[in-house]
Amino acid sequence: MSEQHTHERTDATEQPAVTEQTPVAAVAADDTSLPLFHRTVRPEWIDYNGHMSEAFYVLVFGYATDAMMIETGLHAGYRESTGCSLYTAEAHVRYLREVAAGSHLAVRTRLLGVDAKKARFCHELYVVDAPDDVPEPEAAPVATSELLALHVDQRAGRTAPFPDSVRERLASLVEPAPTWAGRSIAEVPAVR
Repeated sequence: MSEQHTHERTDATEQPAVTEQTPVAAVAADDTSLPLFHRTVRPEWIDYNGHMSEAFYVLVFGYATDAMMIETGLHAGYRESTGCSLYTAEAHVRYLREVAAGSHLAVRTRLLGVDAKKARFCHELYVVDAPDDVPEPEAAPVATSELLALHVDQRAGRTAPFPDSVRERLASLVEPAPTWAGRSIAEVPAVR
């Protein structure tokens, strides 16, 4: 289902990028869902409150998006040959539980919708017991991210239709949205 992947590290503190060689773990044998994406919380990701800083939740979600792009044909070779890529147009992150240094993370990515030039998807971040573990079915995510992404022709500077093969692959992965998806930030009433 997926290509074999390896990490590239530039120094001891830099998180490796996601490439076509980055290892991913399969969660389904039938190609109807994306593999889980895994990372371990690094000490430098911990903030002054003693848990993972909000920026690093977004970093992990960004790497999970990169892994999704690889799995659906929007990999580096595609981007180089076409000049097209996915651009995030909107994102909504929910921080639900603190995450400690050394925690093993698993990200489940779900496609929620796709049309000619847009994809809506979400990530659910879980803490698991070991680096390649799968979250228990009853596990609650520690954070979520819902995104709307546009397929952009970088040379033309505007959105462009997905190639049929990519759109069909994305469409084959669409599943019902979780109950939390589609919400906005609640208004805070003015103090009177």
